[in-house]
Amino acid sequence: MSLSYELNAEQNILRQSVREFAEKEIKPVARELDAKEIFSYELTAKMAELGLFGIFVPPEYGGAGLDYVSYIIAVEELARIDGSQAATIAAGNSLGIGPIYYFGTQEQKEEWLPRLCTGEILAGFGLTEPTAGSDASGSRTHAVRDGDDWILNGSKIFITNAACDITGVIVVQAVTGKKSDGRKELSCFLVPADAKGLTKKAMKNKMMWRASNTAELYFDEIRLPSSALLGKQGDGFRQMMITLDGGRLSIGSMGLGGAQGAFELALAYSQERKQFNQSLFSFQATQFKLANMATEIEAARNMLYKACWLKDNKKPFGKLAAMAKLYCSEVMGRVADEAVQIHGGYGLMQEYDVERFYRDQKLLTIGEGTSEVQRIVIARHLSD
Repeated sequence: MSLSYELNAEQNILRQSVREFAEKEIKPVARELDAKEIFSYELTAKMAELGLFGIFVPPEYGGAGLDYVSYIIAVEELARIDGSQAATIAAGNSLGIGPIYYFGTQEQKEEWLPRLCTGEILAGFGLTEPTAGSDASGSRTHAVRDGDDWILNGSKIFITNAACDITGVIVVQAVTGKKSDGRKELSCFLVPADAKGLTKKAMKNKMMWRASNTAELYFDEIRLPSSALLGKQGDGFRQMMITLDGGRLSIGSMGLGGAQGAFELALAYSQERKQFNQSLFSFQATQFKLANMATEIEAARNMLYKACWLKDNKKPFGKLAAMAKLYCSEVMGRVADEAVQIHGGYGLMQEYDVERFYRDQKLLTIGEGTSEVQRIVIARHLSD
């Protein structure tokens, strides 16, 4: 199958419908939700009605059965308007639904996926800990056997969608023993949000994604049945790494969409703003900034879509996923910076949306593996 640069009719329709939704429903309230740090259950429900949860999950489990390119387009269009709402969908799909769909038993899929795909409940992805960020193998959260059950103790931090009223389940990585070489054995568990001994605390005063739900989690002697184990014991690290490969594509799409949104704000402002009796756009310095921004966005889109095409066609995509995540996130940083520069002093004010884009971009070079980690991943692939 050859690589096509033309989206099909279904993908174009999806892009248009999500764009119209974001413009009509999200844009009018995005600034207020950000300022007040409000997670919008209303917008989440509307995004669910649009079919944005479970996009790549087969209809038999309640999903839309679309390809990964379609999913990435949807996240891109949300991020073009608001990173917080894009984060709810990206984490809900790549990090929440993804592990259960790819690694869950038939019973686990039937129990959780239909409700997750309709947005009735959300799922969190419990990987990061206070002392384990880039080093995922540094987890201290642990689970020990007690007869046929597991007893889970520990904590997680910076977990998206994990402290909502509609959070239903959290995928949690925990240490379950030691391997023969002395390294930690890691396994993943499906922890119901109402499990006894689970404490969820929403994190406030964030610089970015202020309308997204972010949580600290504490596990105190949580008793889990053996059926809560996701896949096989000891397979947790592999599951998390595969999950992160797909998640990097969604972060890449947030960078791409955010860059597109910031660029459009800067272009419009440059055409409206008058200086020395002419528009800012008429100055070559401004034109060069916008030309560079547009060029990088086009390059980012091509790289990201190619990585998604590789995934959809079951070809190795890990290296390009890391490249796309790295490049798209850093492109948004450069574009948002120049967009604020074009706005001048107004770009520093919260009543101008470009200020929010400038803040939101910083998470993208940190979450789902920092830019430094992406370069490590890429370098390792170079000798394959």
